[in-house]
Amino acid sequence: MIDLKISDEPLDAAACIAKATEAECGGVAVFIGTVRNKTKERRVVRLEYECYMSMALKEMKKIADDAIGLWKIKNILIYHRTGILHIGETAVIIAVNAPHREAAFDACRYAIDTLKKTVPIWKKEVFEDGEEWVSAHA
Repeated sequence: MIDLKISDEPLDAAACIAKATEAECGGVAVFIGTVRNKTKERRVVRLEYECYMSMALKEMKKIADDAIGLWKIKNILIYHRTGILHIGETAVIIAVNAPHREAAFDACRYAIDTLKKTVPIWKKEVFEDGEEWVSAHA
């Protein structure tokens, strides 16, 4: 199962994990990226995410297809937020389900690392003293 989503709605980690998990698999690896309160010693007020939706979903599908092809995984879920996010809110969830933990870990790391490099999602970091556009996961 491949489940991909880009939305301005809050992400529910427990629901994502449940959706990606099957009883026949013993490994579930999850990455949850949240908004931190500091970047390079500057206090962050909020983040604003934008994306090129159709291209972002295509790139996320490539990541999922590659992960399934490279490792023996059963399910992969990749969800990303857009819009305004405040400190502590979840920006991205990746959940990978596999018969064994090694494949789940490897595929999950591959998915987040590749998403950072290839998916056209951008963020604006809003600081107390200004703002700056950066790649989504620089």
